[in-house]
Amino acid sequence: MDEVVQRVTFVSMETVTRASLVEQIYQQVGLSRKESAVLLEDILETVMLTLERGESVKISGFGTFSVRQKGQRCGRNPKTGEEVPILPRSVLVFRPSQLLRAAINHEPLEGGEAYDDE
Repeated sequence: MDEVVQRVTFVSMETVTRASLVEQIYQQVGLSRKESAVLLEDILETVMLTLERGESVKISGFGTFSVRQKGQRCGRNPKTGEEVPILPRSVLVFRPSQLLRAAINHEPLEGGEAYDDE
């Protein structure tokens, strides 16, 4: 049985916003705008809390968000040349899936199919 995947296309938008995502949920799923907003906020909060705990968030066919710890290192003030310690910190890392990479680069997908962005 073939699985049909419907892609949502954002027409003439440079940046996808929360409001545009809520509107897409409203149009595609059929929830009210308020329910769509609550759903999106719940999803984003779950992702954020998971990352705060240091756990990874993997979204199949999209990518993986994870938190990486960077150790202390020495940097330099570009004006004075003085060495300045850069303190340890946590950084958010996103690793796109092969499917997302192929879509962005308009490359053939696994199985030889060409990516169709229309």
